[in-house]
Amino acid sequence: MEITFDSIISVIGMFLSGSAGAFFTWRWQRRKVKAEAEIEEQDYYQQMMKDIADDRDYYKQERNDYRQALRSYDERIEDLERKVARNGRMVESMRPFMCANLACKLRQRVVISEEGTLKQDNDYESKPTTD
Repeated sequence: MEITFDSIISVIGMFLSGSAGAFFTWRWQRRKVKAEAEIEEQDYYQQMMKDIADDRDYYKQERNDYRQALRSYDERIEDLERKVARNGRMVESMRPFMCANLACKLRQRVVISEEGTLKQDNDYESKPTTD
């Protein structure tokens, strides 16, 4: 078996080209993996930003719901305060006509209007109490 210079160069060329090909393939594969990792990272951050935007919208809607409920409670409180004030005026207008003697035969039923004015109830028959 004769080893010639051409065969040695062929064998060396084969190893070098294989090594060079492997080296460039390895670099290309490394860049590809790095690019895929960057895409995955970008997708992760995009999803995180979308989740944050969804949370912000959810909390904004919840805040608006709470504000609306608070407004309705404020309106209800104001309405109840007006009713309490009206009832207070009605009681104050009745105070001169209150009689401490429950057996009094002169008691008469009165109707108090929404404005607090007194009207005598003519439909009511006063029945004297018997002791």
